[in-house]
Amino acid sequence: MSVTESSPLTTRAARGTPVHEGRCFCGAVHLQVQGEPAAVGYCHCESCRSWSAAPVNAFTLWKPEHVRVTEGAQHIVSYQKTARSIRKSCRVCGGHLFTEHPLWGVTDVYAAVIPSFDFKPGLHVNYQETKLRMHDGLPKFADMPAEMGGTGKVLPE
Repeated sequence: MSVTESSPLTTRAARGTPVHEGRCFCGAVHLQVQGEPAAVGYCHCESCRSWSAAPVNAFTLWKPEHVRVTEGAQHIVSYQKTARSIRKSCRVCGGHLFTEHPLWGVTDVYAAVIPSFDFKPGLHVNYQETKLRMHDGLPKFADMPAEMGGTGKVLPE
């Protein structure tokens, strides 16, 4: 199921599962994430830095079925540079929304898009490519954790 299609989130949300609302820069596209993310952290890869126009990208990874566009799906455009990532943004304002990662089975909803979510990062990925050293005590994976197909190698701060 694509995150742009409806899913049965409201039933589970009614049973106390946390739901966080987000939107693009202009507000034309609204989305929801439900439950707890699979991972939260920072990506330092060149692709994420370039796409986000920042030295580091804050990510929240969710199961695709826990991400739902609730308004403005017609305004979403896609860009796919590699097989690993399908980036989604708003056609109206250009605001970045999320990235589908089909090979990993997760959707990265940018942390800034869901302001009510309490961002508590747990790791850094692709740290070997960093342009901004961060001394925060979190694990710094050279590429990705082994369970995500990376080497699992951790770099020193």
